[in-house]
Amino acid sequence: MRAASSSTQPSWASLLTIGLAGLGAVQAVDLDIEDGESIKKAAKEIATNMMTYYTGMNPGDNPGNLPDPYYWWEAGAMFNALIDYWYYTGDDTWNDITIQGMTWQAGENGAFMPNNQSKTEGNDDQVFWAFAAMSAAERNFPNPPDDKPQWLEMAQAVFNTQAPRWDPSSCGGGLRWQIFTWNNGYNYKNTISTGGFFHLAARLAKYTGNSTYSDWAEKAWDWISDVGFMTTNYHFWDGASDLNECKELNKIEWTYNNGVFLLGAANMYNATEDPKWKDRLQRVLNSTDIFFATTPKNVMYERACETVNTCMVDQRSFKGYLARWMASTTQLAPFTFDQIMPKLKASGQAAAKTCTGGDQQTSCGLRWTDQKWDHTKDFGQQMAALEVVQSNLITRVDPPVTSDNGGTSKGNPSAGGKPPEPKPKALSYTITTADRAGAGILTVMMIITLGGSCGWLIWD
Repeated sequence: MRAASSSTQPSWASLLTIGLAGLGAVQAVDLDIEDGESIKKAAKEIATNMMTYYTGMNPGDNPGNLPDPYYWWEAGAMFNALIDYWYYTGDDTWNDITIQGMTWQAGENGAFMPNNQSKTEGNDDQVFWAFAAMSAAERNFPNPPDDKPQWLEMAQAVFNTQAPRWDPSSCGGGLRWQIFTWNNGYNYKNTISTGGFFHLAARLAKYTGNSTYSDWAEKAWDWISDVGFMTTNYHFWDGASDLNECKELNKIEWTYNNGVFLLGAANMYNATEDPKWKDRLQRVLNSTDIFFATTPKNVMYERACETVNTCMVDQRSFKGYLARWMASTTQLAPFTFDQIMPKLKASGQAAAKTCTGGDQQTSCGLRWTDQKWDHTKDFGQQMAALEVVQSNLITRVDPPVTSDNGGTSKGNPSAGGKPPEPKPKALSYTITTADRAGAGILTVMMIITLGGSCGWLIWD
């Protein structure tokens, strides 16, 4: 082969460009799923990118809020991810931001019902903040200032505001999706709202040993089964309208519905050692198999929307919660370890391979099964990638504490007793029969819309 002439030799400028491109490539997330330090490094890079979306710590901004288009509840989920991040890695970079945001949004009574969310807050939104507070208590996250509600107290406050909302007036019980009558979805009873209440009650039962919480957990589990939101094979449907007594089920399955019942059942099994709960936990775990691909094997995907590109803003984060709760389940029910960890490892490795986008080459894609960046950037999918990657550190940390076993968070069984204004001033009119009818129509329209985007996956 003839040697290249001098005119075809690369210039210094082009060599510099090649060198800079090489430096840029180094910034992409690189993960060895078997190496703890590699996992910590990858988690740090993914978390750093995630936190570029959050502005609540800036002067003049509202602590604990994410900017549009992201929902208030996702900020609560984010703080939970940061609490886990600190516990897994020992890195306290975002601890102060977490304490600031959570105490601000908890309010004076600790129940996470701030006035600025009263127009839109649902039961599922509220309980995701309670999950973060519960994780802070269970992991001995640094406590808030003494003049603020404490982590355990916050979780109890949410429970105490949700238990009175148990509604036997339709469908035999359960929690409505929405808290306030004027919100779209008030006539919808869904799995994540009652499931979140079950999950919180189970964790409070484990942490405190108080049978009131375990009794409510049993009641919520039984209702989900009786109403048909959980099938005999332990698959979980999304919900149903109470306008027809929950007879027409919305048969869409989401990862986080399985996850919320998985960790709740694990807490009940750990607290009671009842074989009934071991069996239930095993059956829920088995049912999660539908969310893991065969090619690539054991990689998680959101089957209701990913394959047809219809995942909406909140749905892009759902996989992260299943990963979070699967990891925690291995600590509370060690018999699940061999079934769960191969899935977390495969999913964590695949998720990290998608984190090559954006200016810093650490933006993560939505579809982990692609094992490459899909040219999308989003807060929720960034948080989901963080959760599944850092969950692979679960074997390197201690199990959750309780009030009798190392827990330092102070509780208040009567927390949440000073509720905020029941209605925002802008909506202080009397709710009429026509208003309720309108809310029902909006609920039906919402169900039709959701069914249109994901209805192809209705269980046969």
